[in-house]
Amino acid sequence: MKKRHFFWIIGAVVVITVSLACACCEPKNEPEPPSTGSTYGDTLKVDGMTRVPVHAQLTHAQPMTGLVLWRDQARELDADYRNSISLEYSYCLPCRVVKGKNGSDIEYDWTYFEEILNDIASRNHQAVVRFRYEYPGSREVDGEPGTTAVPDYIKALPDYHETFNNNDDGPTYYADWTNDELQWFTKQFYYDFADRYGNDDRVAFLEVGFGHWSEYHIYGTELDPGVNFPSKNYQAEFLQFVDENVHIPWLISIDAADDYYTPIVHSSELMALHFGLFDDSFMHRSHEIVDGDEETGYNEQCWNAIGQGVRWQIAPCGGEISYYSSRDQKNFLNPDGLYGRTWEEQAAKYHISFMIANDAPSGQYGTAERFLEAAWASGYRFKMLDVKTDSEKTLILMTNTGVAPIYKETFLCIGPWAGEPVLNSIMPGDTTIITIDTPLKKAEEFNIFSMSVPVSQTIEFEANVGN
Repeated sequence: MKKRHFFWIIGAVVVITVSLACACCEPKNEPEPPSTGSTYGDTLKVDGMTRVPVHAQLTHAQPMTGLVLWRDQARELDADYRNSISLEYSYCLPCRVVKGKNGSDIEYDWTYFEEILNDIASRNHQAVVRFRYEYPGSREVDGEPGTTAVPDYIKALPDYHETFNNNDDGPTYYADWTNDELQWFTKQFYYDFADRYGNDDRVAFLEVGFGHWSEYHIYGTELDPGVNFPSKNYQAEFLQFVDENVHIPWLISIDAADDYYTPIVHSSELMALHFGLFDDSFMHRSHEIVDGDEETGYNEQCWNAIGQGVRWQIAPCGGEISYYSSRDQKNFLNPDGLYGRTWEEQAAKYHISFMIANDAPSGQYGTAERFLEAAWASGYRFKMLDVKTDSEKTLILMTNTGVAPIYKETFLCIGPWAGEPVLNSIMPGDTTIITIDTPLKKAEEFNIFSMSVPVSQTIEFEANVGN
């Protein structure tokens, strides 16, 4: 048994490990989902050890799980919703952080992005980030509708030519994917972003994509691969590059299952990449396949094609509650369900870790209390079933009663001593014996530690271990 010893120093975290390799730095092979369904009884069958009473319950939304608000609304509702959410969402614009290019080096000013992260962190939350080029009708770049967020130095190149269409969603300019500099820049940008923020605990998840809102589709405009949308060859090259160089948990839209846009589902190499999935119209009326009819349920078909029922075991699943109807976000938290399906049922079916629900607070069901219930129905949920200790070590019987694992390295600790195996190895429904090579004197010595969670957040567990 390898011993792991952690030290905390006044608000910062210093980690000292023995024979421990950082998981995010290990070579990435084809993902092999952990086996599920390991079983033990609900008590430890160990003689010569003393059971320690432990009683604990969840008090807030767990880090990297739950319903998500855009940061402006999270700021507005902070007094009531702070403990009911752990994540906030923000689009981000490459043109706001790229100031030019000097030789082969991109010149950055990350002030704009730092302000976003610091604002979110001020409420003890983490960010779900999505960089985008196209947003129909948006005036965010320069005050004009539909301007792309491609950096100005690229737009100034003589061989860069954007296309335009006046879509139903709003006027839209399209990045010029014939341009070699744009193709090079897009990969280099994600490399530089990951190099700077890959170990920044203010960032929880990264959503990656192309097209309208970076959601792997364009509407109202004829698709022209390699011109107004990346070619399939470039997409393959880009996704492999991201998988090799970005160690923040990253997700792509379920629309990437559509081979009209992408090469992914027909490539075993691309399907083996470590991406998660986000669904930007979760729980809309026609989300599900009805009575096995494959002509229905486009969203579920996409989940099945690109997720194949196991992707959640290696990467997070999330997205956004549907805006197809103005009532969807306002009513999906109805305990009786929306279109015959409850949030709890759908979160479990798709193993959802997080879901944007910005309009929910304006509906009758989107109270802070209901947000908290919804958070606990998503992601991981750790429960301690039994604890025994002696003069040398402590054994803990731990389970995950949630719908997904936690996706970053996470340890159950007694004071500074960390146990094995790690908590991120516990799949939903699994029960595991964790060994910590130190005795336990009192239940309050337990804590859960992850380098990916800010010190302002706490990963909790449930327990009702008696005498």
